[in-house]
Amino acid sequence: MTKALHEMAVEEVAPLIETKQVSPVEVVRDVFRQVRKKNETLNVYLEITREEAMERAKIAEKEIMNGRYLGMYHGIPLSIKDNIYFKGRGATMGSKIHEFFVSDFDATVVRKLKQAGANFTGKVNMHEYAWGITTNNPHFGPCRNPWDTSRIPGGSSGGSGVAVAADMCMASLGTDTAGSIRIPASACGIVGLKPTHGLVSKYGCFPLSWSLDHLGPMTKTVRDAAGLLEILVGFDPLDPTSVHAPFVDYQKGLTGQLKNLVIGVDEDYFFHNIDPEIDNIVRRGIQQLEDAGAKVKPINVRSLQYAEYSEMITILSEAATIHQKNLKERPEDFGEDIKPLLALGQLPSAVDYLEAQQLRRKIKQEFAEAFQKVDVFISPTLPIVPPKIGEEVIELNGKETDIVTQMIRMTGPANLTGLPALSVPCGFADGLPVGMQLMGPAFSEALLLNVGYVFEKVSDMKNRKPVMNH
Repeated sequence: MTKALHEMAVEEVAPLIETKQVSPVEVVRDVFRQVRKKNETLNVYLEITREEAMERAKIAEKEIMNGRYLGMYHGIPLSIKDNIYFKGRGATMGSKIHEFFVSDFDATVVRKLKQAGANFTGKVNMHEYAWGITTNNPHFGPCRNPWDTSRIPGGSSGGSGVAVAADMCMASLGTDTAGSIRIPASACGIVGLKPTHGLVSKYGCFPLSWSLDHLGPMTKTVRDAAGLLEILVGFDPLDPTSVHAPFVDYQKGLTGQLKNLVIGVDEDYFFHNIDPEIDNIVRRGIQQLEDAGAKVKPINVRSLQYAEYSEMITILSEAATIHQKNLKERPEDFGEDIKPLLALGQLPSAVDYLEAQQLRRKIKQEFAEAFQKVDVFISPTLPIVPPKIGEEVIELNGKETDIVTQMIRMTGPANLTGLPALSVPCGFADGLPVGMQLMGPAFSEALLLNVGYVFEKVSDMKNRKPVMNH
């Protein structure tokens, strides 16, 4: 083997496990070596479940030796964002308030992963209550970007992004309310998929904003994401937003053919005020897809001008509702960055909230019309490179700008509309990874994954790994 086990993608190591060339015990042991080596610097894991993982690896080994191989994720070490419930384990939500909370049941996604034979390495760091994009956690310390440890890894699923990028697990689960899977995927140079709203159950995941929340895979490769999605999907009566959708073999959909794919490019919204280097990298990526057979069509979703307003009113109002009791009784226990946001969420009126929902419907309708003309929208995932830890303002094209507003600008529309969106690594700006975002119609995950798969083959990211600066 030319690669160490921990460096491999799931798609590379799973066949070795299936054919008994490698034991799940060897795999998990190798991954934990990376955890031991890197966790102190990167501050990824809030809880490491090494002993349980070693036990589960032995059980997986026995099952496979006895001819009971359960599929791609059997014996694969996975980390979980710390707002997803795991029976008998803590879930802090990255907060002081839930510091000692222990769940007495498994989230639906955890139950499904257990049934698929997956292994679990522990719970990873996140932005407090998932309400932020830096994972600069005031209670557990900042999580650090493995490409440059002075910089943020994105958030709120920052720990998940770093764990995968730094080979401290082989895949992870994140949550996404305004971009929280795709932002760290872009910042850390991995694949992140926010599925269609309702496709993956959120039961057993602590909410930030119930109408915007999603749960999805964060992986090293597109095929890994496709395989993980196959496990996670399915109607769940325990989740009121869950939908019935036909099962799709996402891996089979990775044909590598684009067959006259039409890429929509909205210059006014998705390419407005972007870091010039990121702009060039993503446009080069689109050109590479054109060279592979796709066509590009300029298209304008006019109501996207209201997306930021609609997203912020919705998330502020819903988050304030969820946290109102603790905000009254324990205001001093919230971090200094999210406390004002939760207080701000009490200001919008019912009229403001309902207006935001009407705008949201209009944006959704215009996207549906746009998807009659194009197959996917492509944009940068982030308009800026990951800022330094502690920075709140950066300069973009000669003007000072707030980093939170900038970092959710490209990703927020997919949450508002509930449409699927995939971030794939696209290149490097200033030595930091750049993500390309693909957004499609509802339930077009197979299409997005296939486009991402084609791009992965031509992208210059292949096999580049972060070398940590200390």
